[in-house]
Amino acid sequence: MAWLLDMDEVIESGLVHDFDASLLGIGQELSAGAYSMSDVLALPIFRQEDASLSQEGEIKRPPFQYVMGAATSAAVKLHDETLTYLNQGQSYEIRMLDNRQMGELPEITGKLLKSIVRVGFHDRRLQYTEHQQLEGWKWNRPGDRLLRLDIPLSVGLTDTKTNPDQLNAVEFLWNPAKRTSAFIQVHCISTEFTPRKHGGERGVPFRIQVDTFKQNENGDYTDHVHSASCQIKVFKPKGADRRHKTDREKMEKRTANEKEKYQPSYDTTILTECSPWPDVPTAYVSNSLPAAPTFTLPPQGTCSLASSDPPLGQQGAGASQASTDPLQPSATTQETQEWLLRNRFSSYTRLFSSFSGADLLKLTKEDLAQICGAADGIRLYNSLQSKSVKPRLTIYVCQEQPSTVPLPGQQLAAGVGGFPIRGTPYIYHAIYLEEMIASEVAQKLALVFNIPFHQIGQIYRQGPTGIFVLVSDQVVQHFEDESCFFLSAVKAENGNGIHIILK
Repeated sequence: MAWLLDMDEVIESGLVHDFDASLLGIGQELSAGAYSMSDVLALPIFRQEDASLSQEGEIKRPPFQYVMGAATSAAVKLHDETLTYLNQGQSYEIRMLDNRQMGELPEITGKLLKSIVRVGFHDRRLQYTEHQQLEGWKWNRPGDRLLRLDIPLSVGLTDTKTNPDQLNAVEFLWNPAKRTSAFIQVHCISTEFTPRKHGGERGVPFRIQVDTFKQNENGDYTDHVHSASCQIKVFKPKGADRRHKTDREKMEKRTANEKEKYQPSYDTTILTECSPWPDVPTAYVSNSLPAAPTFTLPPQGTCSLASSDPPLGQQGAGASQASTDPLQPSATTQETQEWLLRNRFSSYTRLFSSFSGADLLKLTKEDLAQICGAADGIRLYNSLQSKSVKPRLTIYVCQEQPSTVPLPGQQLAAGVGGFPIRGTPYIYHAIYLEEMIASEVAQKLALVFNIPFHQIGQIYRQGPTGIFVLVSDQVVQHFEDESCFFLSAVKAENGNGIHIILK
């Protein structure tokens, strides 16, 4: 029994010794000398992940960068786009920086690039009518440009060009391997394109955009490489400095917590990547464009009136001298284009080329004023709503029955509700007068009663005691609105023509 106890002690001591040795081995494997984090990170799985992350970082880095030497506003919230203030006519540098990684875009190494700098509208509604807005600006400022290139201050630019039909763009060639700076001047101010100019209004923001192109197989600079832009506002000289001062004073009055919600002001503006500028249609840069907005007459066959100018009476005796031509919601895009031409909106046919009747009718008065300008926008809205102009004077005329010659007062006594004793109704025609002159009355009476206008001699109005009063311009102006008359005709004294009597 004692022998068995001794054997148990020996076995137990041996197990303890082996366990201690195993622990000692673990400690040696995890010691600082045997363990290295760099060896772990060198494993293939970690090297592949690191390579993929570095490649993603290279893709996000733009190949070029454009930096404008103008300070950003301090009154812009953190997640909003930066806003830069410029003075009208002052030169600002745009530094063109080559930001390519090694081996990126090797085909442009040692070659020139073409960049186009443009100033355009930030507001999308104004972008739709940019052509009309710029044409109006050109008409008010003949010989001037919205954007100019200050060539004496610029560095590294070659083959600079300005298109006389594109007042808001300049282009040049430059070498990415050399220092390049383009100094630009913006000559329009933000308040020139506001719909209401009563003083104190907030100006519209612009965008400065740089588009860069490389040569294609034919040597033309049409292959797009990079585009970037920034938001700006342009003030009269020294106005940008005053605006910066105002923004700083406002920020100083805010609490520390409120200041954290706003971006700090930077001395320079970095243009952010964006989509390339859309291609300008050929019609917009044609040399045949008029210098000012004009109204184009509709082509033959699109209007119901004759091509020659007829007398006023032959144009209709209805309201406003023209038959209403409302645009129907079911109108197709082609029918909408024809309606715009008929109603003297030819300058907006390209703008609304994809609009159907329903699309155009959905636009509000404010939308149309923003798109077409205040004057044309209101006119287009009224035409879409078929709002006719109220005539200045309306008279009702009925042709006298051959058998009797009743006066208007006698008609009511002899019949009921506009019907004489015989039961035949008196049919009156409405005559709408705009100019309120005697010749207008004669012309519209000739149209309504199918009387040749050249055969009408004089028009008389039967007065008190049966006298005949010559209808002159002054007499017409004293007609009561919605007066009723009977019309009769007598031959002229010389036998040529007729005289008309209104009773």
